[in-house]
Amino acid sequence: MAFVNSVLNWWIKKRIHQIELFNKYPIDVQNEVIKKLIYSGRDTEWGMEYGYKSIKSIKRFQSQVPISTYEDIKPYIDRLRKGEQNILWNEEINWFAKSSGTTAGKSKYIPVSHSSLEDCHYKGGKDMLAMYFNLYPESELFEGKSLVMGGSRNILEVSNRTFIEGDLSAILMQNLPFWAQFKRVPSLTIALMDEWENKLELMAESTMGHNVTSISGVPSWMLVLLRKILKKSGKNNIHELWPNLEVFFHGGINFEPYRDQYNDIIDPAKMVYSNTYNASEGFFAIQDQKDNSDLLLMLDYGIFYEFIPLSEIGSKSPKALTLREVEVGINYALIISTNAGLWRYMIGDTVMFSSTSPYRIRITGRVKNFMNAVGEEIIIDNAEKALAIACSKTDATIIDYTAAPIFVDDNVWHQWLIEFEKPPANQEFFNEAFDNALKSLNSDYEAKRYHDLVLKAPQIVNLKKDTFYNWMKMRNKLGGQNKVPRLSGSREYVDEILNL
Repeated sequence: MAFVNSVLNWWIKKRIHQIELFNKYPIDVQNEVIKKLIYSGRDTEWGMEYGYKSIKSIKRFQSQVPISTYEDIKPYIDRLRKGEQNILWNEEINWFAKSSGTTAGKSKYIPVSHSSLEDCHYKGGKDMLAMYFNLYPESELFEGKSLVMGGSRNILEVSNRTFIEGDLSAILMQNLPFWAQFKRVPSLTIALMDEWENKLELMAESTMGHNVTSISGVPSWMLVLLRKILKKSGKNNIHELWPNLEVFFHGGINFEPYRDQYNDIIDPAKMVYSNTYNASEGFFAIQDQKDNSDLLLMLDYGIFYEFIPLSEIGSKSPKALTLREVEVGINYALIISTNAGLWRYMIGDTVMFSSTSPYRIRITGRVKNFMNAVGEEIIIDNAEKALAIACSKTDATIIDYTAAPIFVDDNVWHQWLIEFEKPPANQEFFNEAFDNALKSLNSDYEAKRYHDLVLKAPQIVNLKKDTFYNWMKMRNKLGGQNKVPRLSGSREYVDEILNL
């Protein structure tokens, strides 16, 4: 073990030094990334279509290459899935990360290249560990095993070639080296199962007897699994079962709405919660501080970043900014060009910089996942902070929520569907506290709520237990990377839930 620790310490110090370098020279690093990407893509079908051989600057790249959504590049991806190659990227594409996104009803298939797998996703996983061990050098993480909650995958045969489609986590687990497979639970057979409810049962049964020192996954679904494990084991606290559990590496959704529920079943004095930003399209950012969950933007993963101010989304010619041009405190739509052939791709997430030295971000929501019925522009970040304030004031905890506006005659208000783990002691006070918190967080909302002239007080509907679980099951969206849509300008989801 002494040899392992010495190698680990050497590797951590080396990587932390490299991270410090890209923090010191972020623009130079990003300039080098885009040069390599353009060079790699110049002889692809996409690169020839948009004249990559003539591109010598970032400005030229931005003027010649359009900003794309999934719908724009879907025809290219459909051809890749049928076995064609050298379309978007100059490497063979055999893996596709299946993602429904937050709001899209249909599946998206994101190409995963060897470069993106090794130089982005796996590198991000290694850096996550490096930063953790750098912050907690006395960690005994490798003394036990990691419980990883992954998704399913399908193996397809097309033109005598094998393709793998599935959740990104499934693709990553499928390609892990043997030593990494040895350090994780459950078995690959269980981890890659399709049927979610049976999979949960088997995951709970097969992991209880192991020395689990870390867990990884989406907070909402991990909570479901941990509660099932507690029920099966007859324990009240996870540390009774896994006394050496020390960290939860989480991502996918904001952890804060779930913190109190985790504190109820895990001793907070013995637990670290480490934030990550890892999506099907790439591993983007990692928490690098102990007491601050803001995310350090990782600049050397073969991803070139651009940012469109949210206020410009929907305009005819939105201006995309490079890292050099961004400012703290502004909501941006994230645009990426990657080493898997996504070019100026709008991922759909919105971020806000909390620092530009180094570049740290917070995920604030989704481009299509906000409410703007009368110009109030409520984003997920506003909603979750306001809900946290209202819960704190009324001793309540929330399992899940969604919201949409209602229009009746000349009246407009927001309808919030909330499933409480612990209902507020005083519902009327909760409603008032929530409304006031939104006003304090969003000046546009406050202006529209003035004397109820434009926007009426929010209507909160308390849902019975397991409503969201049953709704997701009905839509075949249990587990994996599937998430409850938080906010919408449409009533499609809200009305569907209310009609259950």
